[in-house]
Amino acid sequence: MTHEDGTAFQVALVTGMSGAGRSTAARAMEDLGWFVIDNLPPTLLPQAIELARKSPDIAKVAVVVDVRGGSFFRQLSDALETLPNEQLYLRTLFLEASDESLVRRFESSRRPHPLQGEQRIMDGLQRERELLGDIRANADVVIDTTSINVHDLRRKVEAAFADQEPLALHATVLSFGFKYGIPVDADLIADVRFLPNPFWDPVLRELTGLDNAVSSAVLAQDAAVDFLDAYTKVINVVSEGYIVEGKRYVTIGIGCTGGKHRSVAMSEALAVRLRDAGIQTLVMHRDLGRE
Repeated sequence: MTHEDGTAFQVALVTGMSGAGRSTAARAMEDLGWFVIDNLPPTLLPQAIELARKSPDIAKVAVVVDVRGGSFFRQLSDALETLPNEQLYLRTLFLEASDESLVRRFESSRRPHPLQGEQRIMDGLQRERELLGDIRANADVVIDTTSINVHDLRRKVEAAFADQEPLALHATVLSFGFKYGIPVDADLIADVRFLPNPFWDPVLRELTGLDNAVSSAVLAQDAAVDFLDAYTKVINVVSEGYIVEGKRYVTIGIGCTGGKHRSVAMSEALAVRLRDAGIQTLVMHRDLGRE
């Protein structure tokens, strides 16, 4: 399935947990030039893509599919299998968030979860997670919106779906604090708590890993340089396999105790090395400012 000029036709499937930010992600993709179709019954997916492909005004299509489609949603896997494998560049974006965060969002909006029926919101979330399990496991891009705002979500969507070379690996390096939990959307996790903690230096305590004084102190450690050398090699080793297996987006979590000093400095330094290696890299600091 190609454009009229013979190039591969781009399709993005946008799905995920209700309340996790699908609407924001869809608007971001629309701003990037994607033709967005919201709440399409999965059985109509092949026809919608075929019609879009024939339109001279549509270059790429993003289809939002979610549990609002009711029983139709269960037919999504069958619909995807009917799509041609050749000349179709299909990616899946999955929006995730913690149960606690989603419950707060539903309660603040005073709207029921589409699957809760006469039961609790948590019951609806559990049913939805079971229904979406296979799709989440095979998604190209998973974004956890638990601790990020709408602007950060747009940045992540833009990094993943702006015009780019399809076969290139794209990385997000995400600093975090273990005390706030491991990011659920991370593919790789590295623990840099083995490095001396700048928190115990009164001069550095109130600064962050974005400040030169903290960054210099962290990177002055031989162990920090050895880690960066070794971890960059690990990512270079797995990157080719990721691309071969169809995984073009990788999220690398770098954690320290609070996500303020060591993980921030090391994430910034790792991102520089990955960019030097030809990997397009976005840096985000999940927990910076929480202390």
